Amino acid sequence: MLLDGRVLRSRSIDGFDQEVYALLTVYQALVRAAADAVHDRPGLGLDRISFTVLLATAREHAVLGAGILPAPGPVDLAGAIGTAVLDALLPARRRLRAKARSRKNPTSKYSANAGKHPATSQNYTLSMKITFFETGLESRHKN
Repeated sequence: MLLDGRVLRSRSIDGFDQEVYALLTVYQALVRAAADAVHDRPGLGLDRISFTVLLATAREHAVLGAGILPAPGPVDLAGAIGTAVLDALLPARRRLRAKARSRKNPTSKYSANAGKHPATSQNYTLSMKITFFETGLESRHKN
């Protein structure tokens, strides 16, 4: 969603690292803006915030240069982006998914799998191992 279908343009490992870290930084800034907006309304959860609206509003403000400097007076923690996101909240209760998603490729030469998909959604278990480095990672070798 952040790249909007575009690919990374770097032709070097250092450039790739820089682009990935920039994307992660933008994502973290957007999530923090959403958290600040939610902080203004007690009882509101982050699941009501639309990431699509958050990203579109942030893009508009970055392109237009609007709302960069705060207005004189007390600082609003939500800011212009948070205010726009709070005006377009998602519904409080979403309908539950009744069955797993199925998609048929219209150009496929095989018949559709109609009636063969599971009647209920599937549950999966994910295991992760996180390693913390005391001294950090070594820098990559340059070619």
